[in-house]
Amino acid sequence: MIPPEEDAEFVYHMEDVLALYHEPYDPNQPVVCFDEHPTELTKEVLAPLPAAPGRVAREDYQYKPNGTKNLFLASEPLAGQRVVTVTDRRTKRDWVTFIRHLVDEHYPDADCIRVVLDNLNTHDPIAFYDFFEPAEARRLLNKLEFHFTPVHGSWLNMAEIEFNALSQQCLDQRIPDAATLQTEVAAWEEHRNTATATIDWQFTTDDAQTKLERLYPSFED
Repeated sequence: MIPPEEDAEFVYHMEDVLALYHEPYDPNQPVVCFDEHPTELTKEVLAPLPAAPGRVAREDYQYKPNGTKNLFLASEPLAGQRVVTVTDRRTKRDWVTFIRHLVDEHYPDADCIRVVLDNLNTHDPIAFYDFFEPAEARRLLNKLEFHFTPVHGSWLNMAEIEFNALSQQCLDQRIPDAATLQTEVAAWEEHRNTATATIDWQFTTDDAQTKLERLYPSFED
């Protein structure tokens, strides 16, 4: 539930993101949705039984937790491309390192990368100055434009849709270690990028003003 005093802030960020989503595709100013998610690693207690004639593969219900890893995901919905990276942690340093990788390796020719992301305290543009020389921090920030989803509005981030696909198509299995996780995630990323799987976002500002009318102030003549 959104407190009434936060309605205007919610509407501001929501409409900013929705307007961005409905701009025409521009490869020089790609819209990239970013999110992150912890992933639990689990080891088998007993070796699974492989399939055999007249018998399906069997997996014991017991498993042993083997730590967690973090996934950074950036999705360009209109281009049908995404990038997924496995990290040990999700600190500010990890975040700025991933964003620099995005700028230099995936969008080196873009004039401006417009990044949609939530307002975690680690997603702080000032952090670029904490970990890079000033000239490097400014170089990267000159290529970036951040659009933050509102508090309680993570559903506005299309990266969540990508994470749902990743969870259903790749992570719905026992993954024992980081190397296996990296291999599985990379295979999923390549398959989905090759298929150019896009996201057809339908929710508009007009829809918001109708369906979320309670968030908008009413003005009497």
